[in-house]
Amino acid sequence: MSTVTPTVRPTRSVLARRGLTAVAVSVAANGLLLALVLASGAVQPFMPLSYPPVLFLSAVGAIGATLVYGVLSRRVENPDRTFLRVAVAALVLSFLPDIGILFGDPQATIPGVVALMAMHVVVAVVCVGALTKIGRE
Repeated sequence: MSTVTPTVRPTRSVLARRGLTAVAVSVAANGLLLALVLASGAVQPFMPLSYPPVLFLSAVGAIGATLVYGVLSRRVENPDRTFLRVAVAALVLSFLPDIGILFGDPQATIPGVVALMAMHVVVAVVCVGALTKIGRE
């Protein structure tokens, strides 16, 4: 028979620390990924694939994820599992504007849009890893 342990809700300071970690790692990882993509020459640079929007939106995504996790941790029985589901759904939906860029920006290329999508994945993975206990137990 399995035992059920109650979920320990993170305090605001713990959540803030995890959120700051998510922001810092997301911004650093996507900054590095962008540097590698641009240095490779495999992708034509265009406005969405430049440092200001990539770094800003990486931070906004991580902040948003932290706020969502904070709400879930106070309202649902298993916030880690629920957050993982929300994060996957948000990740899939976050690809839609990138696909729109492909059709709306004449400078956008498929490799450039795929690079942007990869950056969404980076933020999602970092946020799930930093905010939840998934994969740590």
